[in-house]
Amino acid sequence: MSATPLPEWKQYQEEVASFFRSLGLEAETDVTVEGTRTKHAIDVLVKARRVGFDVVWVVECKYWKDPVSKLHVLGLRQIVNDIGADRGILLCEVGFQRGAVEASVLSNVHLSSLADVRNRTRQELCAARIGELYERFATARYQYWEIPKGVRIAMGLRQEIAYWYSGSAVLQFADDLLAKSLRGIYPISDVMMPGPDGPSVPTFSSAEEVIEILDPMMCDLEKRLQACFDIRDRWREIEHQRS
Repeated sequence: MSATPLPEWKQYQEEVASFFRSLGLEAETDVTVEGTRTKHAIDVLVKARRVGFDVVWVVECKYWKDPVSKLHVLGLRQIVNDIGADRGILLCEVGFQRGAVEASVLSNVHLSSLADVRNRTRQELCAARIGELYERFATARYQYWEIPKGVRIAMGLRQEIAYWYSGSAVLQFADDLLAKSLRGIYPISDVMMPGPDGPSVPTFSSAEEVIEILDPMMCDLEKRLQACFDIRDRWREIEHQRS
């Protein structure tokens, strides 16, 4: 016997909770919370721990056909204050009336939609990944030029041994690509990418495409660099034992 499908409003709640869990936060649906004045039925209660402090968000999910009114914003503000939450989030896919938007100004109630939150979160995560890639690139560039030329050749970081592969070409590609990506300049279609069949000039239309191409290239370069340092450390250990 198949289970009865959840009503659409309930599915919406579960999608919202699932989204917050995907960010590493705790999220429960249909929670009753005791406030200083009364009990409150919460659609989604989100909890997290940041820099040693507990953070609580109250999320109301309005799966409606009409925009949310000012009264619901004021109601959420009262709930947030009564239970001592850090933030109230009101989600509705069809938007909010003008009075609702005005009531949320200079308050700890935020108005949005699940679609918009997902998009903004995706953009923020991509920006963080691009920043992380730049830090890895900067470290790899320093390490690469610290390695003697002869060692780079012997370990396949230069074309003399590795055929098409060139660590310096990968670093130049990463430098050029990240310089534009960090500034949000898309599409990017003037950066030369090294490859086994020769260089190419692909077009990158988003940060996701940059990450998809550049991350494995940086992982490969980092492994090659680590191999060089492992051999260096092993050689120093042997020299120390001999002395």
